[in-house]
Amino acid sequence: MTNLSETTVTSLKGIGEETANSLHAMGIYSVEDLLMHFPYRYEDYRLRDISEVKHEEKITVEGKVHGEPSLMYFGKKKSRLTFRFYVGRFLVKAVCFNRPYYKNKLSINDTITITGKWDQHRQTITVMEIHFGPFMKESEVEPVYSVKGNITVKQMRKFIGNALQTYGSGLESALPVSLLQKYKLPSKGDSVRALHNPVNQETLKHARRYFVYEEFLLFQLKIQALRKYKREQTEGLVHEFPKSKLERFIATLPFPLTGAQNRVLGEILGDMTSPYRMNRLLQGDVGSGKTVVAAISLYGAHLSGYQGALMVPTEILAEQHAQSLTSLFSETEVNIELLTSSVKGKRRRELLERLANGEIDILVGTHALIQGEVNFKSLGLVITDEQHRFGVEQRRVLREKGSNPDVLFMTATPIPRTLAITAFGEMDVSIIDEMPAGRKAIETYWAKHQMIDRVLGFVEKELQKGRQAYVICPLIEESEKLDVQNAIDVHDMLTHYYREKWKIGLMHGRLSSDEKEKVMEAFSENEVQLLVSTTVVEVGVNVPNATMMVIYDAERFGLSQLHQLRGRVGRGSEQSYCILLADPKSEVGKERMKIMTETNDGFVLSEKDLELRGPGDFFGRKQSGVPEFKVADMVHDYRALEVARQDAHDLLYSDSFWVDEEYKGLREMIEHSGILDGDKLD
Repeated sequence: MTNLSETTVTSLKGIGEETANSLHAMGIYSVEDLLMHFPYRYEDYRLRDISEVKHEEKITVEGKVHGEPSLMYFGKKKSRLTFRFYVGRFLVKAVCFNRPYYKNKLSINDTITITGKWDQHRQTITVMEIHFGPFMKESEVEPVYSVKGNITVKQMRKFIGNALQTYGSGLESALPVSLLQKYKLPSKGDSVRALHNPVNQETLKHARRYFVYEEFLLFQLKIQALRKYKREQTEGLVHEFPKSKLERFIATLPFPLTGAQNRVLGEILGDMTSPYRMNRLLQGDVGSGKTVVAAISLYGAHLSGYQGALMVPTEILAEQHAQSLTSLFSETEVNIELLTSSVKGKRRRELLERLANGEIDILVGTHALIQGEVNFKSLGLVITDEQHRFGVEQRRVLREKGSNPDVLFMTATPIPRTLAITAFGEMDVSIIDEMPAGRKAIETYWAKHQMIDRVLGFVEKELQKGRQAYVICPLIEESEKLDVQNAIDVHDMLTHYYREKWKIGLMHGRLSSDEKEKVMEAFSENEVQLLVSTTVVEVGVNVPNATMMVIYDAERFGLSQLHQLRGRVGRGSEQSYCILLADPKSEVGKERMKIMTETNDGFVLSEKDLELRGPGDFFGRKQSGVPEFKVADMVHDYRALEVARQDAHDLLYSDSFWVDEEYKGLREMIEHSGILDGDKLD
């Protein structure tokens, strides 16, 4: 049988070298590439009942011309043709721009078919296409392809049609017959044909189902095979510690653990005591108690005779973690030290010597921990906080400071479960989805910009109580393109407004690291009462006395980012507030503001954010963890993703998968990916 992945596009009629080069620019080299170049949308030519069509929706209708058409010219060679026609019981106006020649083709009582945009208020269709006669489309649904260079959509349809005719029968599915039957899926060949030439919406839906499941299953098999291989090929440390000592330490904590904390702690300690290396992601909303879980895990490593490391993205956060851990371990013999770029000279040399000798049990620091001069005597547990702020290489270097230490990644960015199992599929995922008892929810309000005086009056009341406040802006300086508030202007305005009653600080990304540290230190010490900042305060700032946050132009931020910003307040015992200043024009913008005022649950918000923005925007387009699928959509097809994940797990851990002929295609796919070569084990 012909191998379509090795058959070049020039084997097809009508594709010479020049056309092939244009296709290469689109990533299309083989016949298989061409057949897998699916439409990015479809023109829907189904005849519709106008009473069911929404405003500004694209529609196709059939009707009879009523009355003479009117033609008007304006400007250079510009024209506007209008006429009325009956669609069922409705008399509708059609408007057609720059096609004056249509006038002579239209006669009263002629049957015509029009495709265009429906204006419900004016009962008008702006014409895109007219067919002079009854509805004659071969298909209700017509594919539209992305194209580049000299290639047109019409040509692409022709090339793909030729490929289907010549090679369509050679499309083999990697999916075994048992799975196709289990989910009542069409064959791969039928699915490819239907995606390129759908007869109707129903055939399109079933073809899509096939590829959604295939893409998700193949992806899940790859990452879970990688995870299985890593787990089985890497000998981890087996931590052994007296359970009674760990329980005594937990009993000394100033507050009881929540059910969620106990659950994830069981998962982490289970990994640490197993012969396999832990590779776990710990998700927990702001204030959910991840630090305490990390501390107990580090204590477990200490009781086993190993050292622990906690790496965080900023010096301020490192200092805060070091203080928290020192306080939590005050009744124990654990030695905790802080290493950042600020630790220099003799003090640094002494610290590194004590670390190498094993005198330091837990080292907290920034990326200073991965410097070559930093050597542990016996590193057993590595914890990275806000892991997405560090590169893969930085995390790998820290891990290699020990001999296969257990690794725990922590994040306060609530990632929806759907994305977590996909983007972090090679990790185990633990979620703290419960907040400690007695914690006051941050009260969130949405205000329009014209209410700024009332908002600033509210801020002043908090400042008069001895509290502090943040004011967040989207830009550093004024932009001609964007009409949004900027940090420098807002800082000047507030300085004038409060007439120097309060000390007002300014923080943004253009400041050097030292300058940022100084501003944050002044705010932490209450030398600055009001901090105007861009989103650089989003992660890792803990000022319990700050009870107020005002976010300018809040509609410019995603829900997850707004939630992260809001999490900078509400860290003390006093009631905290967040005010969203926004005049959103779009329905999505209004919906975001409404959702923010209704819930403080980061996971609920992240799911909503995903629905509103999509996975690419959620992670950032260049986030390598999020795969791009040709057909599948992680948000809308999340149920299929869960099914594929479970199926992939069941297959990989069954004996039959590795020997039965029906799974040969799936096995070859895993082998060809290079997962089992060892070169993927960073």
